[in-house]
Amino acid sequence: MSSELKSFLEGLDGLAQDCASRKGQACSLKELEELRIEFLGRKGKLAQIMGRLGKLDNADKPAAGKKANEVKQAVTDLLDSWEAALQSAEADQALSRFDPSMPGRKPWAGSLHPVTLVMEEIASILVGLGFDHVAGPEVENDWHNFEALNMPPDHPARDMQDTLYVSDKIVLRTHTSGMQIRSMLAGKPPLAVIAPGKVYRRDSDLTHTPMFHQIEGLLVDRNVSMGDLRGTLTVFVRKVFGPKTEVRFRPSFFPFTEPSAEVDISCAVCGGKGELDGKPCRVCKGTGWVEILGCGMIDPNVFKSVGYDPEVYTGFAFGLGVERVAMLKYGIDDLRMFFENDVRFLEQFA
Repeated sequence: MSSELKSFLEGLDGLAQDCASRKGQACSLKELEELRIEFLGRKGKLAQIMGRLGKLDNADKPAAGKKANEVKQAVTDLLDSWEAALQSAEADQALSRFDPSMPGRKPWAGSLHPVTLVMEEIASILVGLGFDHVAGPEVENDWHNFEALNMPPDHPARDMQDTLYVSDKIVLRTHTSGMQIRSMLAGKPPLAVIAPGKVYRRDSDLTHTPMFHQIEGLLVDRNVSMGDLRGTLTVFVRKVFGPKTEVRFRPSFFPFTEPSAEVDISCAVCGGKGELDGKPCRVCKGTGWVEILGCGMIDPNVFKSVGYDPEVYTGFAFGLGVERVAMLKYGIDDLRMFFENDVRFLEQFA
């Protein structure tokens, strides 16, 4: 055996003995990792010894390489066994600190989304006034969404809808008013229904989103008048926003109602003053009033679409945006907050 090989092997034996003698120095996993780097790291003691391998004779290199692999495996096994022992000790120590008599952590409780809360409240009020709850498809055909509601293909009112088309005759419903048609086709008067659900339009800003929620209301019977409509909606609005809420009806236009009106209420965010903190209110734009829903007496052409005799029956319909009601009810001036899923915002409604 050459002197160079002898020195190389003695260095490997000394490395293994040195590592075994250092066991007591590693009292934590961090210190053990430092020890692993010292012996097996890229610049560690084993790497330094292996740097002398190239100086050995070719005939001595196989024996030197074999010994190096054996020592490396021995040191690795030794360090791994120490690591397992330290992990077990730390687990025992953590368990010894556990006090089963201490109260547990209270889990975070979720809640219904504010839009859902308002929709359920609105539906509950209207059901209490005698309306039945119905539901229908969100992907609607053109006839139910437009034509049966007195909007033929060339009607300019279609431009008001900002429609999202699936195909020429299939749309994502722009309003829940299509449920007027489906409900009247499914039954005969007297009829009183509400249809809550999602609707879709190409619109997005502080007070509009591409998807939002509406509730459509419909009542059909003999001798239904505009006075019935005004009374029903006034009671409804004051149940939602409080008995002191001011209500006004403004003439408007909707192709499926005649006469038509929009209902305004005194702004719940600024209290009807038109300003907030010395600045114009962003919700009512400084007017003190907010439009909350559209309504009107059902157009005779709509009755003809479903086979009702407009000489015998009359009725009213109304539709409102749930997000707008939620904004006013909770004093929120940016509709997008409902869809950002910020837990800090949502947990306020728990």
